[in-house]
Amino acid sequence: MAISKEEVIHIAKLACLNLSEQEIEGYTKDMQEILEFANMINDVNTEGLNETIAANEKCNVLRKDEVRNFGNRELLLQNAPSQDEGMFRIPKVLN
Repeated sequence: MAISKEEVIHIAKLACLNLSEQEIEGYTKDMQEILEFANMINDVNTEGLNETIAANEKCNVLRKDEVRNFGNRELLLQNAPSQDEGMFRIPKVLN
């Protein structure tokens, strides 16, 4: 399966990326190599092998969700490059 320049441009548009012509050519080549590798993996004979879900037996090891109060909000906000009404102010990340 080959990937076209138009597909790379479409993916870049979905990711809100402005790519130069040189970058488009580079990504087209890179994505083609990724697809070729994936196809090589798909062709591996797995007949007679047991199914493996994970590398170990542990599954979803999570810590308990606990609310903790931070004693000094001003000290915490010293790390903020910008703040507003006692909260971190960050740049807009979505269109």
